[in-house]
Formats: sequence, C-alpha cells, structure tokens
Amino acid sequence: MQHNWSRYLRLIIAGLAGTTLVGLYFGQPTYGLLVGLIAYLWWTLIQSRRLYQWLGNPSATDEAPQSIGMWGDIFDNLHKLHQNHLLTQDRLRARINRVQESTNAMRDGVIMTDARGAMEWWNGSAEHLLGFRRSTDQGQYIHNLIRHPAFKAYFDARDYREPLELNSPAKPHIHLQIQISLFGDEDRLIVAKDVTRLYQLEQMRRDFVGNVSHEMRTPLTVISGYLETLVDHGEELPPKWRRAVTTMAVQASRMEALITDLILLSRIETGEHTVDDTLTDVEALLNQISHDAQALSGDKNHQITLSISDHRLLRGDESQLRSAFSNLIFNAVKYTPAGGDITVVWSTNRDGAHLLVKDTGIGLDPIHIPRLTERFYRADPSRHKDTGGTGLGLAIVKHVLINHDGNLEIRSKVGEGSEFICHFPRERLVERAPDNNQNVPDHSH
Repeated sequence: MQHNWSRYLRLIIAGLAGTTLVGLYFGQPTYGLLVGLIAYLWWTLIQSRRLYQWLGNPSATDEAPQSIGMWGDIFDNLHKLHQNHLLTQDRLRARINRVQESTNAMRDGVIMTDARGAMEWWNGSAEHLLGFRRSTDQGQYIHNLIRHPAFKAYFDARDYREPLELNSPAKPHIHLQIQISLFGDEDRLIVAKDVTRLYQLEQMRRDFVGNVSHEMRTPLTVISGYLETLVDHGEELPPKWRRAVTTMAVQASRMEALITDLILLSRIETGEHTVDDTLTDVEALLNQISHDAQALSGDKNHQITLSISDHRLLRGDESQLRSAFSNLIFNAVKYTPAGGDITVVWSTNRDGAHLLVKDTGIGLDPIHIPRLTERFYRADPSRHKDTGGTGLGLAIVKHVLINHDGNLEIRSKVGEGSEFICHFPRERLVERAPDNNQNVPDHSH
C-alpha cells in the first residue's frame, strides 16, 4: 500500500510538472501549473461525487464504480470491504435467527429487557405463559405487564441468587418460577419456568402430611392414654407384659411427638404469607427457653450461658419463633455430653439480629450440613435414636426463618461442637417503648 501511494504521488508530481513545462513552452509556466492543479481538482471532485453516490446507495449495484489510479484502488478496496461486511452481516443474521428459533423451541419463557425493564424481545413460550403480544407490548415496561409487587421488588433489587415464584398474570392457574440474569449494560434476561406441576405436588404433599397427621392424632391419643394407664398399674400386670407395655408407651410418646412436629411444620409451611407480625420480646422468650433447657438437662448438669446485648423487640410470629429457638437450644442439650457448655447469644449489628446457639457436643461432619434442614435427615441414625428426636426440628427452624425473611447458618466439626446461627434482617427490629408494653406478650408463668 505504501508502494502504491509513492507511485501515485510521483505520477501526480509528473503530471503537474508536464503542465508546467507546457506553460513554459508558451512563456506562462505559472498558468500551466494552475491549469494542471485545476484539472486534477476537477478529476478528484468527479471521483468524490461517484464515491458519495455509491456509498449513499451501495445496494443499487454489486459492482463498484470503475476508475483508474488511486481512485480505482479506493473503489476496489471499498468494494471488498463492503462485500465482507455483507457476508459477516449474513452470518450474524443467520446465527441470530438460529438462536431465536432455538429459543422459541424452549418450553420456558425467555424475555430480554433493558436496564429499566423496557421489553426488547421475547419468545413464543413467554407469550403463552405471560400473555405478551408482539403487536402492542414491544417497548413496554415489563412491570406494567406483570403487575405483581413481588416481581417489581425482585426486578429492582438486583439480587437474583434465588428465583421468584408467582402466578401468571394472564393465566392465574399457571405457577411460574422467575429467574433474572444481568448481561450487557445492566440489561436483563428473564426466564419464566412453568412449575405448576411441582407446585401442585408440593401442595398435595403438604395437604397429605397435614391431613394424615391430624387423623392419626386422635387414635394415637387414645392408645397412649390406655398405655399410660397400664404403665401406672404395671404391678398388676404379669411380669412378662410389663416390659412390653413400657416399650409401647415410650414408642407411642415418640410417635405423638412426631405427629406434633408434622402438624406444626405443616402449619408453618401453609402460613408462609400470613405471619402474625406482632412484637416479640426476645429477651424474655430466650430467658424462659433457657430455663426450660436447664430443666431438660437434669442430671447432665450442662452449663447454659445466655447473653443478650440488644434489648429491642423483634417483629414476628411469637409462636413460630418460640418453636425455632427452643428446637435449637433443646437440640444442643440433647446432643451435648454431660457437663458440656451451651452458649446462647442474642446480638445485633448493621446487618440485623442474630441468635447464636453454640455447644461443645460431638459435632458433625461438614458433609452433612447442606442436608441437615431436610425432613427426617439423620446425620447419625444411632444418635438420633438415643435422643428420641423426630428429625423435623431443623426443618421447622428453616421454615420459621424463611417466614421471617431470615436464614440459618450452620457450622460444625467432628469433636469440636456445633454452632447454629439464626439471621434476621434489621428491618424487623423495633425499638422498645413504654407505650408498646401492652403489645409485648407476657412470658411469665
């Protein structure tokens, strides 16, 4: 390219020198140079006009304007660039069409919006699941079409680690799971998955557990009552029946505890959106539970230490909080050897409120921690049998915390004890005031 430019420059200089010599022949070298410059300028303007017209409508012809010299090379090079651009454009268009075709084949709804939520593109499943219409909804803000406060808050929060579940605005019988991802310049890729079947199965499971638990409670209460009567009059029974009756009474008691926990868990699950947000005096509640835990410890003589550094009230359902806190503290008593230490700490910081229950028990292998809050999960079946647990305690704790916008953190090592930490958002803390005393439950007995 540099070689061509040098050659063109020499030709221009040679042409101007020629016109100057012609002018010198007539005794006017300056006029000869001026005529050469004007001729070259006129030639350049003609070629520029041809270039302008061609660039203004390059699709009118596949061929570039014909010329010679430097302008010929310019036209040829621009023509090659234009052809490469068209080829690249065709390839990109083919890829985009393929992506759109594959996305349209998905059963999940896919929506692309800008940072403010203006809808740019969506697939056919999104039209089916959410009722969008291409003729009218292009460019509309998605929160104007999905009119659900939870979706608006989820979209604006920019915390998309967990999906959002809600009913379709166009078809309320369809239950959707919404997941948002950020891309580009704060744009959003929204995926809507139809989880109606899973939701119905989960609802059936909850209903089944709740109904069966309630149906079993009455006959089991009758059986337990008669067994207690037989145990109380054990001296009147033949010796070979005494042990059998005592064993049946113990197992009936365990089954009653299991049914009680199942009913409680069912109530907590089905009441997720109707939490009774009263003001709970956490200090009084923990004092009472710690006193009950000391009584549960009995001859094991556990050292239970309660520390409360914040005396504000917690907005939440007191009965649910009592179940969660007592499960954690009583578990520490059950799984800590005699003479061990149990520490209960209620504290706050800028992130919110935190309940720490720490024990010096046998601890757990960290491999079990992700599954500890599952129903009936047993990290150590033999230990579970010895302590008489139901396997539902931590599941209850997890759902109580979900209902209170919190979460459960578990730390444990074999032989070093365990730590269970309940985290609550700071928005649920309420300053203690004299005029609120009547709203605080009385925990004294």
